[in-house]
Amino acid sequence: MRADARKNRDHLLAVARVAVAEQGADASLRDIARRADVALPTLYRHFPTREALLDALLREGFDALAARAGELEASDSPEDALVTWLRDCVTVAREYRGVTELMAAAIEDTGSALHASCVTMRAAGTRLLVRAQAGGAARADLDGTELFALIAALAWLGDQGSFAPLADHLFTVVASAILPGRADRDGGEQLH
Repeated sequence: MRADARKNRDHLLAVARVAVAEQGADASLRDIARRADVALPTLYRHFPTREALLDALLREGFDALAARAGELEASDSPEDALVTWLRDCVTVAREYRGVTELMAAAIEDTGSALHASCVTMRAAGTRLLVRAQAGGAARADLDGTELFALIAALAWLGDQGSFAPLADHLFTVVASAILPGRADRDGGEQLH
């Protein structure tokens, strides 16, 4: 990619990051182009679909989550690693309102621009889950797809005005269900 094209793309992403953070995944592409002071066809030349734009916005966070999972696998207890990574995932998924629905659809849609990023994130979580299961800390009846669904559900809760205040408590409930011995050991305290 030419330097000027890269600069335009980076500028569009910076503007889109703000607009999507404010308006959610349904942010107006026309508004993003206007804010970036480019014509709409320029936006489409870089990002042919809304999903391609969202993938570019999310990929950085998802790639960071995959790298973080690798670090956690090597450095933390299996339980702590899984809880830390789950919390990080929910935080990243909540950055942009409305993205959880796209993530849920993209995980099974190989034609989706978000598919590869979601699969990478699911694989990272699966490794942490399997590690916790091997140590007897995590429920044996969960798999990576179910873990990914729980992340999406917890992130979705944070997007819902009436449920948002419950999100942290419900994260603790879900984490305790995934790691039942941890809740007993911590005396039901908040999982961090």
